[in-house]
Amino acid sequence: MQHTKPSFSELFEPAVEFPDIDMKERLAMLVGLDEVKMRLTKILGLLVHAEGLKKWAHKHHPDAGGLISIVTRRPPLVIFAGDVGAGKSELAQTIGDAVARQENINITLLPMSLSARGKGMVGEMTQLVSAAFDHTIEQAQKMQSNSGSKAHGAVILLIDEADALAQSRENAQMHHEDKAGVNAFIRGIDRLGNGRLPVAVIMCTNRPESLDPAIRRRAADLFVFTRPNEEQRRAVIEGPLTSLGLSKKEVDKIVKLTGPRDNGDIGFTFSDLTQRLLPTILLDAYPDNKVTAASATRITESISPTSPFKES
Repeated sequence: MQHTKPSFSELFEPAVEFPDIDMKERLAMLVGLDEVKMRLTKILGLLVHAEGLKKWAHKHHPDAGGLISIVTRRPPLVIFAGDVGAGKSELAQTIGDAVARQENINITLLPMSLSARGKGMVGEMTQLVSAAFDHTIEQAQKMQSNSGSKAHGAVILLIDEADALAQSRENAQMHHEDKAGVNAFIRGIDRLGNGRLPVAVIMCTNRPESLDPAIRRRAADLFVFTRPNEEQRRAVIEGPLTSLGLSKKEVDKIVKLTGPRDNGDIGFTFSDLTQRLLPTILLDAYPDNKVTAASATRITESISPTSPFKES
C-alpha cells in the first residue's frame, strides 16, 4: 500500500515571517539574555547566510579560506537545553527577527507540530520526519537565487520538546520504530548540511542527555539555559517595579526573594518572573488600589518557583 506524503499543514504549526515587529518586541522582552542573543544571532546568521562571513574574510583574512570552509560546512543545527521556564522556546520562536535584520534577508520560521511524532504505527514516524525535512528543503530551495549563489532568504526549522523525537538509540527500552525515526532525523540534518541550503534547525529540550549522541555531535553549538542569577532577575523586574513607584531598596528586596531562599532551594525562572510574579503584582492592585512595596513583597513571598524538570 502506497502512503501519501503528509501535507505541510499536517507537519507544521503556522509559519512566521521575519522581520516582524511583534516578534522584535517579544525578543526585546527577553532581558538578561543579551549575550546569548548576540552569540546566537551570529551563529544562525552564518548557518543560513554565509555571504557575510565570506565578505568579512575577504576583507580582513583573505588567506583563511580553509578555515572559512570549515565554519560554513558545519551541520546547520543548534540545540537549546536546560531548565523549564528558562526562555528556550520564546528565544527560539523570536530570534529569527534579529537574524533577518542582521543579514538583511527574509526568514521563515517553520515550527514542527507535535503531530509529526506520529502515533507509533510501523513506518509512520520515519515517513513523517522525512516528509518534514522534504518540506523544509523545498522552502529553503525557494530562497536560493537561480545562479545558486547568494540567497535572498532563509528558513529556520524549530523542533520543540526535541527529546520526544530524537532520543538516544542507546536506550535499551527504545522501540524499533523510534530508532528508525531518529535515523531519519539524522539523515535529514545531513541532507540540509550537504545541500548547502539557507536553513538552520533549532532543537529545544529539557533533557539534553536524552538526545542521541549522533545528533549532539552534529550541533554547531549547544546553548545551556539556567535559572536567572541575581543580576538577570534584576534586569527583568527592576524596570517594571520602578515604574510602579517602588524604590531601589524595595526592588532589591524582591530581587532577593526571587532567588533561592534557603540552602538547596531554587530561584524563580524567567517565566515565573514575567508570567506569574509581575502580572500578579499588577492585578492584585487593579482596579481600585495602588501597588505598594508591601503588597509586592507579600505576593513575591506567596509564589513558589516552578519545580525543575525531573525524569519520570
